[in-house]
Amino acid sequence: MVFEVLNLENSIYVAGHNGLIGSAVVRRLQELGFSNIILAARHEVDLVDRDAVDAFFKERKPVFVLLCAGKVGGIGENLNIPADFININLAIQMNVFRAAHANCVRKLIFFGSSCMYPRNCPQPMPESALLTGMPEPSSLPYALSKLVGVQMCLAYNKQYGAQRFIPVIPNSVYGPNDDYDTKSGHVLSALIRRFHEATLRGDDEVVLWGSGNPRREFIHSDDIANACVCLLTQSVSQLELPINIGTGADISIRELAEAIARVTGFRGKISQDLSKPDGAPQKLLDSARIRGLGWHPEIVLEAGLEQTYTWYLENIVPKEKSFER
Repeated sequence: MVFEVLNLENSIYVAGHNGLIGSAVVRRLQELGFSNIILAARHEVDLVDRDAVDAFFKERKPVFVLLCAGKVGGIGENLNIPADFININLAIQMNVFRAAHANCVRKLIFFGSSCMYPRNCPQPMPESALLTGMPEPSSLPYALSKLVGVQMCLAYNKQYGAQRFIPVIPNSVYGPNDDYDTKSGHVLSALIRRFHEATLRGDDEVVLWGSGNPRREFIHSDDIANACVCLLTQSVSQLELPINIGTGADISIRELAEAIARVTGFRGKISQDLSKPDGAPQKLLDSARIRGLGWHPEIVLEAGLEQTYTWYLENIVPKEKSFER
């Protein structure tokens, strides 16, 4: 691979390196031989603390930044603690963007969310559809915080005359280091845990929230990491922003549950709780911009589910058994 914009010795700060996307980015950078990856846990730098962020950037002087950190969660948490979602995400974005600009970061990748798009958006959703309608109400505070982040990136680029802040919009990401809590996790990771535990208990039924009809596009975190490398290693000065990152295929929540049941070995009934919300009816991204740079997804969903479930069995289950003892 030819590195047109950065080299293997450049310092790259991955904020949120223990999370789903951040850990995948770190793995990929390490595989490619990058030797100066800056990592910092929350106790080392609290990204909500402006002074701490300013001091960290001044001391470490990262050349590139991937802002993978933020407050995320499933539909239940979005409904129950909306103030946390908007306050924490806005604070992190403002602090990191300000410090990155002040310390002349060459390029920053910021992760938006597909929930920023209007609830009833034409499918697949082009980046031009942002701000043309109201996002899904159940995730509105989170969506608004991410919309602000995207607009901040564009504003910095416009005001200072260089396209250094790159907002990307991944669809529903899954993989290692996801949140597998049934209350705080996203739908795919939460369902993996629910079906795993139902299989262990020998349950004859798993109940899904809502109708099961909403359609979602799922993308493995390793494919997201490859997209980031693509953006870091190519000139994007003429690229229209923001940039969707998706697989180009979606699946209903019911179909997803059936696929997870197969992977986990669950043989019982799958039923619906129609009293629970569905969320947006469909979220499929138009990813033509990133594909125009030569990137394409490599992990199909069924294989990704099997890989992710194996990781869950090897990493989450042993920890929980140890904790129980």
